[in-house]
Amino acid sequence: MPPTSREGAFTLADAYAVEVELLRIRRARGRTPVGRKVGFANKALWRVLKLDTLVWAHMYDDTVQYASANVGSLSMARLCAPKIEPEIVFKLKAPLRAIAADPAAALEAVEWLALGFEIIDCVYEGWTFQPPDFVASFGLHAALLVGTPQPVDAEGIPTLVDRLPQFKVQLQKNGQTVAEGSGRNSLRSPALCLAELASAIARQPGAEPLAAGELISSGTLTESAPISAGEMWTAVVDGLDLPALTLRVEA
Repeated sequence: MPPTSREGAFTLADAYAVEVELLRIRRARGRTPVGRKVGFANKALWRVLKLDTLVWAHMYDDTVQYASANVGSLSMARLCAPKIEPEIVFKLKAPLRAIAADPAAALEAVEWLALGFEIIDCVYEGWTFQPPDFVASFGLHAALLVGTPQPVDAEGIPTLVDRLPQFKVQLQKNGQTVAEGSGRNSLRSPALCLAELASAIARQPGAEPLAAGELISSGTLTESAPISAGEMWTAVVDGLDLPALTLRVEA
């Protein structure tokens, strides 16, 4: 049962307090936070869900893997009802604090970007939850597969600013396209999503600001899709210099 459905209010402030405690516990157990993932990177949902910004949670060193030759694998063991989301992943080379909605300014803090697959999983029946439930449950984050990085340099930023809202992506299951999307689905541009994340973190009392070295999974580019053992999933991008990324789902 989601915390928001239980007796008594459970707010986003409560959820972020849980997130801080989860961060403390995971560090105490020897795990290292390696970045953040975002949720609800779609302004059309904000009014319905009474949000004024996106939400976020930490990712850790035991949930992130880098694809070898742009192919990775995932075990279904210990997963409840996983879904796959193609996303743009950023690695920061410099701290990023609250900034205006300026994609170029956000990209100035980026070392590289890559195509990624985030695997989300939900313990709540029927995938029914509210934003505070999302935050208090590790942002539903189960795994992140990171593809081949594309370096970001100052000369290339204007081109990326233009291309990140416009590029297209196909999500394929066993060679058949099951969903399509574009950079606009991540808050109109993954770079704008990154800027909004920095500002959202700055609004949260006690939250650690984005630091150099962090990975940012910047929101799904298509509708999420349920996955099962034996399937092969591929994301193909048109409009960015990023190779296709493939995930094998194993039992």
